[in-house]
Amino acid sequence: MSELLAIDGGIPVRESTLPYGRQSVDEADVQAVAAVLRSDRLTTGPKVAEFEHALAEFAGVREAVAVASGTAALHAAMFALEIGPGDEVIVPPLTFAATANSVVFQGGIPVFADCRPHTLLIDPNEVETKISPRTKAIIAVDYAGQPCDYDALQQIADRHGLALVADACHALGGAYKGRPVGSLARLSAFSFHPVKAITSGEGGAVATDEPALAQRMRIFRNHGINADYHQRARRGSWFYEMVELGYNYRITDVQCALGISQLRKLPGRIERRREIARCYDEAFAENRLLRRPAVRSEVSHAYHLYVVSLELDRLRAGREEVFAALRAEGLGVNVHYIPVHLHPFYRDRFEGGPGLCPVAEAAYRRIISLPIFPAMTHSDAQDVIAAVNKVTRHYADRSSV
Repeated sequence: MSELLAIDGGIPVRESTLPYGRQSVDEADVQAVAAVLRSDRLTTGPKVAEFEHALAEFAGVREAVAVASGTAALHAAMFALEIGPGDEVIVPPLTFAATANSVVFQGGIPVFADCRPHTLLIDPNEVETKISPRTKAIIAVDYAGQPCDYDALQQIADRHGLALVADACHALGGAYKGRPVGSLARLSAFSFHPVKAITSGEGGAVATDEPALAQRMRIFRNHGINADYHQRARRGSWFYEMVELGYNYRITDVQCALGISQLRKLPGRIERRREIARCYDEAFAENRLLRRPAVRSEVSHAYHLYVVSLELDRLRAGREEVFAALRAEGLGVNVHYIPVHLHPFYRDRFEGGPGLCPVAEAAYRRIISLPIFPAMTHSDAQDVIAAVNKVTRHYADRSSV
């Protein structure tokens, strides 16, 4: 007989909830932030440029432009490419809404191309079918931290004269065929939200090898103004001009000081994520009630997320019941994501809705994100394994196991 689940009154695997992700902040991070707080330059100061230089070097590109969030990074990328009213940009459905929203912010039209079933990354064959005379760009999302098939996507982009953009918000620290994430597309967007590989509290950046695009984004993040306060002060001038319609997407020196300190520790933290993923891979190899994430041989996965897919035909419960049972066991599991085209905004305004991307829709009904972050202990990982096995075995359809 199965062990009684916590949701049914049994003893939970954990007494306290283990989140699916969280920041790691140490004393060096605190001291870096404190030093800026004691300085005269809290924003638009030297730490912004220092962070940008360090990030560009890490990503293997000439330029990085730091902004207020990952959403701001995606928006800045669309602005830099001059996406405008009526322009189409191909995006995947399994992503956070900001990917598609960044196109809409510019008056563009997001066109959804379905995913590959085993990796849940955008399918280049589907991308090809979605191209029209109005298409200007492709946004590839490195879902869960696995880089997309950039060679195939770049060939499509080159063939049709399109810009290729990487939404790499999950993938900083990863690589594709030995090339670091950040150098795989014309523009690559990052997020520094607390659950990401590094954090600046909030924050984001765009990496590129094109100085002209970087300059457009620096103007865009500062209201469309061609010189910030400190640039004017250095010249001894009060004069500035607003040359574009921009936004206040500036990032502070306080945030950048934290980002610089965090970036130094990124390689070790990515390796810890990979260790946890390997632990899960080994533990779940014999569990026929779920499918582990497929990882292509040519990539180095950053493991922002560890997403499992439930084999619902072998379970006598749906994803919602399994999700609730895992939460009751003390796992702060999550679901990434509701396909963007199913959200009411996109159903009502962009002809979204069920049936548009059947692979993503089928995956959504099965996926659950398990806890994975660098500060997790071996004991934490074992708790995750124990809870997942306990719940899935409880709900197993005995006729199919």
